[in-house]
Amino acid sequence: MERPVLLVLDDHEGEIAAAPAMQRLRSLAHVILLDHSPRPEDMCLLARAQVILAVRERTRIDAAFLAACPRLELLLQTGGHAYHVDLDAAGARGIPVALGRRVSTPARVIPELVFTLLLALVRRLEPTLQAMRAGQWPSVLGGSLHGRRLGILGHGRLGRPVARLAQAFGMEVFAWDRLGSQPVPDEYGVRFLPLDELLSHCDVITIHLRLSPESRALIGAEQLALMKPGALLINTSRGAIVDQDALVDALSSGRLGGAGLDVFDTEPLSPSSPLRSMEQVLLTPHCGWMVRDLFHEFVHIAADQLQAWQGAGLPAEELANPLLPGASPVCRRATNPDPLAGADS
Repeated sequence: MERPVLLVLDDHEGEIAAAPAMQRLRSLAHVILLDHSPRPEDMCLLARAQVILAVRERTRIDAAFLAACPRLELLLQTGGHAYHVDLDAAGARGIPVALGRRVSTPARVIPELVFTLLLALVRRLEPTLQAMRAGQWPSVLGGSLHGRRLGILGHGRLGRPVARLAQAFGMEVFAWDRLGSQPVPDEYGVRFLPLDELLSHCDVITIHLRLSPESRALIGAEQLALMKPGALLINTSRGAIVDQDALVDALSSGRLGGAGLDVFDTEPLSPSSPLRSMEQVLLTPHCGWMVRDLFHEFVHIAADQLQAWQGAGLPAEELANPLLPGASPVCRRATNPDPLAGADS
């Protein structure tokens, strides 16, 4: 079987190209790399692509985009979701969208960012660093995590390692899950509480939920008012889970002691957002996932999935759209490929 043409989108950092598994990917496909989102001059490359490897949500893959890819047979989507892909349009074309749900790096690096933000807030590092850079020797009264109560919204793949780190700092850990709170400890002593009780009981709330109709605007003015005066909020999940206007009000009023935010309801965050000027708020540009190891793991998974699609088939559980017309339990490449000549780029 001829190797398909595989187009990589949005390799801004060059880490997809540099991944150790890229050599294997090149053995399976004619690889063309773009270090940017497709531009008008790239339309000829879209027309050639039989497989696309998309980096996160950097390019919106809607019906118009798919129409520019008449030969597309497979979309390899890095990460565990496809919010930016028109799955109906892909399904209508019979294009499977493979997800990198087995990616493991986020379970290590997202908890690290949670505690980077949390420790910086508790020890007031940002104003301290600013004063030191200005030549001052500030007297800074910070706090401690030991003995504080941490509430985790979403005790899953990311919430569990956050709980382990919190316990290492001597925190009491509580959790709420959308599937229902259980009034019994888990195997590590994490106690489950109903949402309202957890919000009012904990000194720190950290969010680790997927964005869904149920979680969108889950934390609004009413929920923020339940939080303890001076409590801290950490959100490295999805900005739309928190009502941003209500959060600004809670911070401006002094009800909340601070927030560490890596995600926002609209990204990039507006330069005029009041969050940018609040001393008790730490902001990062949705970079919790952006580590070299993760990009390299993306390519490793993509090579696995491409090889499976060319051979035995992709299992339905790895697809964002498993119910394709005429789909079987596995999804494999058609036996009549339309290979195109061209060297790897």
